[in-house]
Amino acid sequence: MSVQLEKLDGNMAKVNVEVAADEFEKAVEAAYQKNKDKIAVTGFRKGKAPRKMIEKMYGEEVFYQDAIEILQDSVCDRAIDEADEEIVAIASLDVNPVVKGQPVVFVLEVAIKPEVTLGQYKGVEVDAIDVTVTDEDVENALKAEQKKQARTVEVTDRAVAADDTVTLDFEGFVDGVAFEGGKGEDYPLTIGSGSFIPGFEDALIGAEIGKEVDVNVTFPEEYQEASLAGKPAVFKCTVKAIKAQELPELNDEFASEVSEFDTLADYRASVKADLEVKKISDAKAAKQDAVIDKIIEASSMELPEAYIKTEQRQMVNEFAQRMQSQGLSMEQYMQFTGATVDKLLEQVKPQAESRIKSRLVLEAVAAAENITVSEDDYKAELKTMAEAYAIEEDKIADMVGEEGKKQIEKDILIKKALEFVADNAVEK
Repeated sequence: MSVQLEKLDGNMAKVNVEVAADEFEKAVEAAYQKNKDKIAVTGFRKGKAPRKMIEKMYGEEVFYQDAIEILQDSVCDRAIDEADEEIVAIASLDVNPVVKGQPVVFVLEVAIKPEVTLGQYKGVEVDAIDVTVTDEDVENALKAEQKKQARTVEVTDRAVAADDTVTLDFEGFVDGVAFEGGKGEDYPLTIGSGSFIPGFEDALIGAEIGKEVDVNVTFPEEYQEASLAGKPAVFKCTVKAIKAQELPELNDEFASEVSEFDTLADYRASVKADLEVKKISDAKAAKQDAVIDKIIEASSMELPEAYIKTEQRQMVNEFAQRMQSQGLSMEQYMQFTGATVDKLLEQVKPQAESRIKSRLVLEAVAAAENITVSEDDYKAELKTMAEAYAIEEDKIADMVGEEGKKQIEKDILIKKALEFVADNAVEK
């Protein structure tokens, strides 16, 4: 492959990646092997027809699209590795007309890393943050631990109340007609969690076990399912079970059960000390955020839209992974909340722009201050990762690989630059 880059306006570029004819031929053969079992040719059992016979019947280009798809990841990787500029996003990928026996040219439109004109980054003034731990802070922490230690008890002698978890059967109707996706059985729902359409959970307060209740709600105007958007609906609901949280008393016995201390007074003092550490840590993070915001405001850069969109998609993917780890698919989340992928992308756009700008200005600071990452820095990060995942360091190194190492070193560089600008900031 050969790679040629031509700069365009707005930190965009066109990249031509030329794939040799023999390499494209290998991809065509791979496409044939992938698809031959699906193609019927008279006189041959499926999967047994020679490639030349299939090409004769369906055209020489029958496998070209699949061959292009087979090659496109390696083409993009090659463009990123070999282009003269740092490519930060790929906006589009096209292919010039394929001529048998000739090199195939992939044409990529890409975003390249913007240049940053740094403003003031040393001596930036930020507001000092109070790290005092109040009695109220301590009480709130104790109540939070109390709630964590609560027992779940089955309730049979009262109706649904706020914060209960109910087991629910429901079916939704619009204009008297049941709609697809509006039915559930034995569904666990915590009242006040905000999992369902606004108003749904509040309407269940007062419902009694085994008695059907009509819950009247209106779908949001921008609900993901257009046929339901803005429409009033009735959910026929039956609460099958109610569970509530029973809180333990805050006393010495509680303290001895949740900590190494025998008395509530000693436990309270420990909680206060932990909160002081946390407040200092939170204040450090808030100071760093404030410094970065000031530096971004004083600096200038032009972000290509393709770069922002790539970051948006990354953030939505990260959100989906967090939902998955909590046992909720993105499809379920969107159904329950009325969100859509487009809405989520738009919602994270300001944060995506901020993340990109933060990274760019910190890279620029690192370059201006000759901040570097040593092998010892990298090994220290591997050690931290090994301890976090309970895996041996050499195994972590093998899992990370060369590409992973480059990314880890970039992250360390950003961290060191962030510490530099925060340490050089002035609190007022």
